[in-house]
Amino acid sequence: MGNADKTLYTSDTIIALATPSGIGAIGVIRLSGPDAIALVNEVFYGKDLSIQKTHTIHFGTIRDGELILDEVLASIFIGPKSYTKENVVEISTHGSAYIIESIIKLLIRKGARPANPGEFTLRAFLNGQLDLSQAEAVADLIASNSQASHQVAMQQMRGGFSHELQHLRDQLIHFASMIELELDFGEEDVEFANRDELKALIFQINRIIHRLIESFEQGNVMKNGVPVVIAGKPNVGKSTLLNALLNEERAIVSEIAGTTRDTVEDEIIIGGINFRFIDTAGIRETLDIIEAKGVERTHEKIGKAKLVIYLVDPDQEVSEIGSQVEYLKGLGVPFIPVVNKKDMMTPEFRKEVSSVKYQESRSGAGNPETLTSDLRPPTSDPRPQTSDALFISAKNKEGIDALRETILQTVNLHAINTDDVLISNIRHLEALQKTEASLNSVLENIDNPVTSDFLAVDIKQALHYLGEITGQVTTDDLLETIFSKFCIGK
Repeated sequence: MGNADKTLYTSDTIIALATPSGIGAIGVIRLSGPDAIALVNEVFYGKDLSIQKTHTIHFGTIRDGELILDEVLASIFIGPKSYTKENVVEISTHGSAYIIESIIKLLIRKGARPANPGEFTLRAFLNGQLDLSQAEAVADLIASNSQASHQVAMQQMRGGFSHELQHLRDQLIHFASMIELELDFGEEDVEFANRDELKALIFQINRIIHRLIESFEQGNVMKNGVPVVIAGKPNVGKSTLLNALLNEERAIVSEIAGTTRDTVEDEIIIGGINFRFIDTAGIRETLDIIEAKGVERTHEKIGKAKLVIYLVDPDQEVSEIGSQVEYLKGLGVPFIPVVNKKDMMTPEFRKEVSSVKYQESRSGAGNPETLTSDLRPPTSDPRPQTSDALFISAKNKEGIDALRETILQTVNLHAINTDDVLISNIRHLEALQKTEASLNSVLENIDNPVTSDFLAVDIKQALHYLGEITGQVTTDDLLETIFSKFCIGK
């Protein structure tokens, strides 16, 4: 809990709707706090809830005086055997907005307080049910919209990341205590913390921390989706391809060059992974100010993409295609060469365009950085290399399935093991980077004749940053920032 004041958050009983707003079959109203069961019992007509066992469900009515508001099911969870480790009641009502609002207002009159965003999970953290990184993973789990993002959130919520950090922190705490002991005997010039063992430990910890930092790029794309740019000259069929991939008319299609003036984005799940496809303005020189701005944004999007689908058609010169390929190689972004309008191409064009060298050798300077399931720094690119262009007809939707499969093979996210520890939270990344910097300072000071107090300061700093991730070190302001992003009722 660190510096956070638990009593500010857990002394009263809170209430909120736990299901989405709007008319539905049922609505679930959640209460948590010392008086949760007693408050509901005042308005519940059925069994006496105050003497019921935990994890039981009871049928009855909710009444405001003589007025019956609804027939409900009341689920009882007696602390500490609940999500928040407090007394919790969940009232399942019919999904009428009027009924839900009336019951919530009634219980507020009886003494409950409207919950703040994320306050139920905040209480779970403050009461030791979850650490801070696990609590943040709850929000990620709710927001997950693909198998990959769900996988990352579940792994973090189950504590894989936390357990690894806690193990590192425990080892550092041991050495910190030894160095503190040296300070107590400063006049006697004794050394309780073996410097060689401390160096070996820091090297080991830094390897693990570096592995976690390296995993952020992969964890982030799994959480937020893989940005894929569709690039090429005007009128090669980029918007048609986007529509074919999405199976809907998302982008405007026209034979007039320069129709797409800005980027058009949409998402689709392929093989359980969320991809954010970005249809860009055609790459060409233009005097049109608005179109020129679109072309400029195209180059920006290509530079930030994890994958580029480079689209060409039979109307282009093969030499021009070759120069564009060299440009993409220079950016170091993985790309898939795709030739559209295959029904219009001649055998000569197909032969020429197939002869273009689309990939560098594995050891070449243009070899793009890989998205690999191994969290150690990669020594080679294990992804399938696209040595030939794919031939499709976006208009007739021919070759689209093969393109989807190539996209999956290129990003290679399916190779991730469910036990791999990935980070996807920018707050965690920054804390790990600061931890690594503090431990590097410890290494520098060990190699220089400095007193134990300098080592103690840097080790404490590293412990502080690690503690910020899991919540051993925190403040009310930090908690408010994190949990204010949650939905009310969670």
